[in-house]
Amino acid sequence: MATATLTAGSAPAIPAQADHIPVRRVIAFLAMVFGMFMAILDIQIVSASLSEIQAGLSASSDEIPWVQTAYLIAEVVMIPLSGFLSRMLSTRVLFTVSAAGFTAASALAATATNIDQMIVYRAIQGFIGGGMIPSVFAAAFTIFPPSRRAFVSPMIGLVATLAPTIGPTVGGYISHAMSWHWLFLINVVPGILVATAAWSLIDFDKPNLKLFSKFDWWGLAGMAAFLGCMEYVLEEGPNHDWLQEPAVFACAIIMTVGAVLFFWRVFTAEEPIVDLRAFSNVNFAFGSLFSFVVGIGLYGLTYLYPVFLGRIRGYDSMMIGEALFVSGLAMFFTAPVAGILSNKIDLRLMMMIGFFGFATGTWWMTHLTADWDFYELLIPQILRGCSMMLCMVPINNIALGTLPPDRLKNASGLFNLTRNLGGAVGLAVINTVLIDRNAFHYARLAEHVQWGSAEAQTKLQNMTLNFEQTAGLDASKAAISKLSGMVQQQAALLSFMDVFFMLTVLFATLGLFVLFIRKPAGQGGGGGGGH
Repeated sequence: MATATLTAGSAPAIPAQADHIPVRRVIAFLAMVFGMFMAILDIQIVSASLSEIQAGLSASSDEIPWVQTAYLIAEVVMIPLSGFLSRMLSTRVLFTVSAAGFTAASALAATATNIDQMIVYRAIQGFIGGGMIPSVFAAAFTIFPPSRRAFVSPMIGLVATLAPTIGPTVGGYISHAMSWHWLFLINVVPGILVATAAWSLIDFDKPNLKLFSKFDWWGLAGMAAFLGCMEYVLEEGPNHDWLQEPAVFACAIIMTVGAVLFFWRVFTAEEPIVDLRAFSNVNFAFGSLFSFVVGIGLYGLTYLYPVFLGRIRGYDSMMIGEALFVSGLAMFFTAPVAGILSNKIDLRLMMMIGFFGFATGTWWMTHLTADWDFYELLIPQILRGCSMMLCMVPINNIALGTLPPDRLKNASGLFNLTRNLGGAVGLAVINTVLIDRNAFHYARLAEHVQWGSAEAQTKLQNMTLNFEQTAGLDASKAAISKLSGMVQQQAALLSFMDVFFMLTVLFATLGLFVLFIRKPAGQGGGGGGGH
């Protein structure tokens, strides 16, 4: 595959198949990777510290989730748009503006004095920062020939998987050691350095300003309404009975109208905001499907493990971060191995191993009990981390490695969007299943602890006797409350087990789908962007 990226009105950036890469471009690429790491990390870095931010801004429990939601909605709009902007402005200008804007918005977020300011600053941070993520993938295929991608691709894959995985851990440490303001201030100095390096060193493509006169504003409006409202519906729907909530219902209508407008403009505009022709490539279509499902697994488990440890085990954010750091370590140590394997074995086999390994880890979790702690979660977490890297490394090469250079930038945006949407859809489905199955299991378990049940009566009497030995308690009420809590906990456990079983079936099925992919012509792999 040719490694030069061609844009309308520009010359080939670098000679095809050139194995020599200037040090300047390597440093520029490393700066871009670090910028992508910051953008992906900042999605999850606030998740463990929302209670501290809520207290600091005097926000309500309904308002505080918007600290994350605003970032996600804005980012999901920018990611597909970045392909067009990169062609029009050049990678150098887009990435520099993205890094500088992300840094400025981070500093503003640290100065927020109320929740409204924080939501606006986080939306700006997510929108501008989202331009950095797809640029890295297009740059990797522009700068590096296939012979070097076994080194580059695991680096991107590691950053893309590690950032969301360790986000809650890093955020928990920062907010405990300093204050929540430093969750954002920590971006300022590195952000300035990344923006400076990007402006000084990126030189592998040229702008095509003529595209500005063909910019499809109606397409942008449709895409923003479609993707932004979809993200909102998926985030808020599970907790508000979906379309029964007026705001969710209204956004669902706007999403539908936006989708119609967006797809109409995609197929009729002279220069559409997003070029969907990449999906005519079978490997890109399958790679995007795999990316979507990997997004479900990556963000689903990043959500499920902390919820289990917090709700069932009663862990605080620091303890959760320490317990889940194993997955990050497994990813870190698997990355170089995955890079080596990508040059040694069929990439399809590598993906199958990764998908089946992930399914094994989630199947292990279907035997969950309320006593599971660090050591019981150790093997599932190792399987999760190792398998995710083995999946991520080949998927990017299979999806993007057979595309012509002129479609690479748009395709990179689409490819990263599929992972974000996979995470959003996955979290919505997971939340819905948890809520519905929890209610189902609670009703079933409650049938066995009715007053007519001899076993329940015996258990209640024994608990009442135990509580009678504790001064100052109404033993009967305490026993009933304790028994109700046990039923609720068991119902929650069974709902977690149902979700893990669902993920097991999904990833095992995906492993079989790998058989439908054509064998890639080249070797090497890659990672993916984050939600």
